[in-house]
Amino acid sequence: QVQLEESGGGSVQAGGSLRLSCAVSRSPYSSRWMGWFRQAPGLEREGVASIYTGGGSTYYADSVKGRFTISQDNAKKMVYLQMNSLKPEDTAMYYCAAGPFLYISSRAALVASSYPYWGQGTQVTVSS
Repeated sequence: QVQLEESGGGSVQAGGSLRLSCAVSRSPYSSRWMGWFRQAPGLEREGVASIYTGGGSTYYADSVKGRFTISQDNAKKMVYLQMNSLKPEDTAMYYCAAGPFLYISSRAALVASSYPYWGQGTQVTVSS
């Protein structure tokens, strides 16, 4: 089992930055892949970024490439999402997710149904 707890959300003006953190209480087998997802009201949950904790491979949604960076600190059991140049359309609840798979395609890595473990979310609001 894995427990995930997100933090770092808040309100920021367009162009600003936020860093989200995900604290992971994990067995190394349950969280080989970690992902950040977001969900705005009335919309489906969408993948933002994912990372393979065993090797550092990363995938990003096209909408955030060049602006967001996913990273990890295995010693601290933390996963981060650095978000720069934020836009109003980035406003959403952001969730951390974990999955035990060794291999996943770049497409599936950003699909919510791929991940069995989820945090409660942290709200990000970007004003224009």
